[in-house]
Amino acid sequence: MNQLDELEGIPSPALLLDVGKVEANLQQMISIAGVDRLRPHLKTHKMREVVQLQIKAGIRKFKAATLAELEMAADAGAAEVLLAIQPVGPNIGRLAEAIAAYPETSFFAVIDDLETAALLDQKCKGLGLFIDVDCGMHRTGVAFGSSLDLLIQEVENLSQARLMGLHVYDGHLHDPDRVSRRASVLEIHQQIQKYHKDSMTVIAGGSPTFGLWAEESSWDCSPGTSLFWDQGYRDSFPELPFEIAAVLLTRVISKPGENRLCLDLGHKAVAAENPLEQRVMLPDLPQAKFLGQSEEHLVIEVEDSHRFKLGDPLLAYPRHICPTVALHRSVYLMRDGRSLNEQWRVAARDR
Repeated sequence: MNQLDELEGIPSPALLLDVGKVEANLQQMISIAGVDRLRPHLKTHKMREVVQLQIKAGIRKFKAATLAELEMAADAGAAEVLLAIQPVGPNIGRLAEAIAAYPETSFFAVIDDLETAALLDQKCKGLGLFIDVDCGMHRTGVAFGSSLDLLIQEVENLSQARLMGLHVYDGHLHDPDRVSRRASVLEIHQQIQKYHKDSMTVIAGGSPTFGLWAEESSWDCSPGTSLFWDQGYRDSFPELPFEIAAVLLTRVISKPGENRLCLDLGHKAVAAENPLEQRVMLPDLPQAKFLGQSEEHLVIEVEDSHRFKLGDPLLAYPRHICPTVALHRSVYLMRDGRSLNEQWRVAARDR
């Protein structure tokens, strides 16, 4: 995507998606884990067209972080969708409505609480349940031990809902060293083996680790970011075979002082949970110093600011692509650096 003259008609800030790189990343995912074991996470892209690309490649199972993602996948023709956040409150009713609306899709949800499991058993006919296991992230789930033993037994005794297996997300494993990551995976794997039964499905492994799980087990893998990749993962895991497929288009909108440029790339256009200097990378200005960011502006310092004029385009690589996608209503499609004059809607950006 380095042919900036192709981007004249695209307003900025905008998210550009190279479809060829998405397809290549998808094939890499399949070569690592195989279509039958992949349960890709939808949280990164949130797009119906991307789901259909995956279905066309043979993938049947998906994992969603929100009900909007779950509904989108079912509407796109997914055979199975797992809701990876325990539904509570009105979301239980909405899940029941989705189950009724899409009878051709099998639905599953994670739980870590017996009362919630019983409520889902009562209100969501045909729903399969996965027990959410806390393997070290300490965000949701039940830790290995007696509490997990008891919950497995209690859920198995519910009248309608089926206990499908265990959901074991290892999002805390970000060690850049592959040997260390593998050792952590093996430690979790050993713990799971104490609970695993032949009738159970186990879902484990995000983007940094799913290749390790594919090597060490026969269980399902649920990478998400690997489909689009981002600068953060590229820096941390250079050995993984994925390309950055989604980048931002920004333009110079002001030259507020000596060696300063202001870009139309505020934190309404790129994920802002990281420190300022770790939100985005400008490949054409690798030495740029980030001075400040507000809702619609990004101010940088560069030594050769004189070569830029107002309106000049620049590409920016997000360090965290998942929340960045959710800030955009649609993406502009590219292939081999050329605009396809087409957009895909980020259909599930609203929960």
